Amino acid sequence: MSKRGKKTEETADGATDNGTGSAAKKAKKGKEPEAPVMYEDPPDKMMSKDGRQANLKITSWNVDGLRAWVKKKGLDWVREEAPDVLCLQETKCAEKDLPSDITSMPEYPHKYWAGSEGKEGYSGVAMLCKTEPLKVTFGIGKEEHDKEGRVITAEFPNFFLVTAYVPNAGRGLVRLDYRKTWDVDFRAYLSSLDKQKPLVLCGDLNVAHQEIDLKNPKGNRKNAGFTLEERDGFTQLLTAGFVDSFRELYPEQANAYTFWTYMMNARAKNVGWRLDYFLLSSALLPGLCDTKIRNTAMGSDHCPITLHLAV
Repeated sequence: MSKRGKKTEETADGATDNGTGSAAKKAKKGKEPEAPVMYEDPPDKMMSKDGRQANLKITSWNVDGLRAWVKKKGLDWVREEAPDVLCLQETKCAEKDLPSDITSMPEYPHKYWAGSEGKEGYSGVAMLCKTEPLKVTFGIGKEEHDKEGRVITAEFPNFFLVTAYVPNAGRGLVRLDYRKTWDVDFRAYLSSLDKQKPLVLCGDLNVAHQEIDLKNPKGNRKNAGFTLEERDGFTQLLTAGFVDSFRELYPEQANAYTFWTYMMNARAKNVGWRLDYFLLSSALLPGLCDTKIRNTAMGSDHCPITLHLAV
């Protein structure tokens, strides 16, 4: 999630709803505060419901600044995970400033970058592929959105892969109206692709869809990422024929988050949000094997997620 607007809400998040105040009161009475409830990523499932072996592995990660992430050894984790496609969001890096550590990676000979026009250190997405796509496009065909460098689409023989860094509604919800426009236009774009062949959408979608998707829903109803408008936009995306792969496999799994603010020791306490997703066209659902939340991987305020799919 973009840090604009997020620090304020996360501070309120921890202070008002995570029991920080009550924990302090308990401590004064000599009682220990409750231990945080963590999430452990279960073993990878490599077989789909229809009995096929996974043959496609995609990883998505909001790196919160590509150059800093590289310095924090993010690429070491990528090499260990070894996905077929690596999608990155919030790269905050113009193509001319990309570190050689990533531009020279022989594992991914096909690399694609999108950056914000005229705004340094803002937004940006990337896609690194082991196999060359049939076609790669940038943006969704609308200048007001595309100038911020938020979407890359790759066409493969059997599917489209779209990686996106969805706009944040911002502190004070100053961009909520823009976000609502984005949601309508982005859904139309995805639906137009889906009519040609099924798609996988991955990235930081900047919304926690349901109360189960963030630690403190009550205190965040008027904050970016959990407003009714943003959640409704996500619901409409699902209604349009796309499936939240994690909730498809783990409908009741709580405490599974992909973003934690750097403040207030939120990650150690697992006070987080699930903002990063793999959405699938319903036609790809029979080949879904697993969706992973790699929450032990460090280097960003988001963790990576990985999809195992049989295509």
